[in-house]
Amino acid sequence: MYSKMLKSVSLALAVAALVFLPTGCQKAPPVTLSAVAAPPAIFPGEPVTVTATPGSLDTNNKKLSVLYTWSGTGVTGNGQTATVATSALAPGSYTVKAEVKEGKAGKEGLKPGQSADASASFTVKEFEPPTISCSASPSNLKPGDGSTVTAVGVSPQNRPLTYTFAASAGSISGSGATAAFSSAGAPTGDVGITCNVADDKGHTATASTSVTITKPYVAPVPHTQALATISYGKDAKRPSRADNEAKAVLDEIALDLQKQPDAKLVVVGEANAKEQAKTAKEKAFALKHKHAKVVDLAAERAVNVKDYLVTEKGIDASRISVATGTADAQQVENYLVPAGANFAADVAGTTPVDETVVKPEVRKPLPTKAAHKKAAMKM
Repeated sequence: MYSKMLKSVSLALAVAALVFLPTGCQKAPPVTLSAVAAPPAIFPGEPVTVTATPGSLDTNNKKLSVLYTWSGTGVTGNGQTATVATSALAPGSYTVKAEVKEGKAGKEGLKPGQSADASASFTVKEFEPPTISCSASPSNLKPGDGSTVTAVGVSPQNRPLTYTFAASAGSISGSGATAAFSSAGAPTGDVGITCNVADDKGHTATASTSVTITKPYVAPVPHTQALATISYGKDAKRPSRADNEAKAVLDEIALDLQKQPDAKLVVVGEANAKEQAKTAKEKAFALKHKHAKVVDLAAERAVNVKDYLVTEKGIDASRISVATGTADAQQVENYLVPAGANFAADVAGTTPVDETVVKPEVRKPLPTKAAHKKAAMKM
């Protein structure tokens, strides 16, 4: 009976001991740590902050201290936060490691459960390449003229930009985003211009534009114009004289010359084959007979036309030239030669008339009635 009582008392004391065990003797949970990098992705040079968040620290025990340490490329830590210098980092992924220790000063982390570590990752992105546009003003140039070339470059990350320019012809030079193009020495047509931009990281972009060098205006080359042709042969007694119908034509030619004071006239006399043969025979005879007469109807026709225009229509003699042609015809061809035209290039086969030898035919007045009566009385 007594032994049963002892067992009961011992059991009660054991239970009481368990119930009244001081709480300070319980084992503390281990320290934990987490870390986050913000922002998680950046371009070189942009800031990154890493924050460490501990868990299960004994904040009620003032005798304990907490110590943080940080490691990683370019990492500088201060307490629960660290910063990362990213300007020298190449594109890629990076990890920052944080560690926390708890314990008495100088003995932090020596006991189990008093330390923890964590890692946070971030990414350094490649700089985006620049873009560029290019234009030239004016874009249509005369030979020797210039144009202003303007380039507009944009760096998504605002990196410093450098511009260069090139042209397929002519020359171009400039500083910054503007260049001056000179078309001197360039052929007419399109000239390609290339605008280049580069950032300080070696990224480049190219754009192109063009200018058109127009051909200089060249005034059309004036040419000799054939005017009316005067026919002969109706008057066998005066085969080199222009009749009234021919004079009407010459009056129109005189008007043309008056309207174009800087133009000249070339009168080309022609003779038919029979007349040419006779003239050739007379010239051959004159070679042996000094005073022999040579009748050149082609030359006389041209000289007589000039004489009419000068004496009757008041045209300056210096504006009219006379020549003979090779056509088999009894006619005079008239050519208007505008300023700048080349008659010899436009009309071939003519020979200038020597006006010191061939003189215009003297116009004799028609016989009067008295003259006819006198002649009849003599008969």
